[in-house]
Amino acid sequence: MGRNASNSRLIAAQILADWLENQDFPERKLLEIKHDRAFIMELVHGSLRQQLVLTWLETKMINRTPSILTRSIIHVGFYQLLFLNNVEIYAAINECVEAAKCQSNGLGAAKLVNAVLRRCDRERDEILCSLKNEPLSIQLSHPPELLKGWMDVYGEKKAINLAEWNNRPAETIIRVEKSRVDLDSYLDELQGNDIDPNIHTSSGNETFIIVPRGISVTSLPGYKEGWFVVQDPATAKSVDLLAPKKEEEILDACAAPGGKTSLIASRMQNDAGLVAMELHTDRLPKFKSNLNRLRFNSVEIVQGDARKPHKALGSRDFDGILLDVPCSNSGVLRRRSDARWRINADRMKKLNELQYEMLTACSKILKFTGRLVYSTCSLEQSENEFLIERWLSDNTDFYLENQVKTVPPESNMDGAFAGLIRRR
Repeated sequence: MGRNASNSRLIAAQILADWLENQDFPERKLLEIKHDRAFIMELVHGSLRQQLVLTWLETKMINRTPSILTRSIIHVGFYQLLFLNNVEIYAAINECVEAAKCQSNGLGAAKLVNAVLRRCDRERDEILCSLKNEPLSIQLSHPPELLKGWMDVYGEKKAINLAEWNNRPAETIIRVEKSRVDLDSYLDELQGNDIDPNIHTSSGNETFIIVPRGISVTSLPGYKEGWFVVQDPATAKSVDLLAPKKEEEILDACAAPGGKTSLIASRMQNDAGLVAMELHTDRLPKFKSNLNRLRFNSVEIVQGDARKPHKALGSRDFDGILLDVPCSNSGVLRRRSDARWRINADRMKKLNELQYEMLTACSKILKFTGRLVYSTCSLEQSENEFLIERWLSDNTDFYLENQVKTVPPESNMDGAFAGLIRRR
């Protein structure tokens, strides 16, 4: 029992099993991991990304359906053998076999895991060759409807490039908070700690730095002092369109986890006119903690629903509103490895209804000369261009002044959309 408790493959497989059985968000479980966290994260996220490939191989090699945990252990083993170059084959197979023994039918499960993974190891080249004959959705491990939609919009080559981008581990990127630290001084600080300050090429108005792999964010110089925030350059696009200024009344209507809030606060020079609203109370403590670390203590944080903002905000109205709506997350699938498997027609319909409702409600608390930026981390036209077009046709006293969309990998950043809406 003690050995299994420290078996990283077993821990990863248990997180996968919870996802397969209950659709539990894996990120929540991963946050609790202390020992061997980087490796466990790689196993979980990698196995989720390659879910269609691993399931395809499972059906080829196993005639009967094993338990969910045994399936998950096999998937973890497959992922290591097919997609990781830096693991020892013996250790990968042996630890997966040991992990299988923790079940009530442990010996039988262990024999199955051992046989299947050893076969996968022997036939690796043949498996990868055979995979090339499967449909692109299986080869690239993306839902067929999602991949086809991208091909229709972007063409086959760009859609394939996008899917391949999604299957690579995401970089950790930080934005330097220049109100807290001089940029040159911070770059010197990083170099003094033997960290190469690799500045992101798409920094724009802000400076973003790619964190070398293997370095935890909390160990970086200036973490406690609030010198930086973890943030992809794509998140700045919506704030650029909003262009918040000091002494304005600005609302971030769906604020947590707070990356965009902190950037708005920075642009407003920590002025007291920024209100950050968040619906989910369980997200507020971390949200507040992040703002406190960055010393943005003047932000007014309220718990409220962007579908009914007046309940939390009363009769207040705003010069600018950032409405970063809940979405499919199709622009950040390399960061949210399980999100691709939640995208379907029913969910998209519900999201579109929610997005439209939020946009309508927030437009009513704009000052007459105000502006609203509608934003998502989605690439889907139904959540972006088409939704705004439909909303504007129903609300003819507003118009779209500008919009921006980032599509990886050409953009070299996460996928995102933002549209600037004004009153006529």
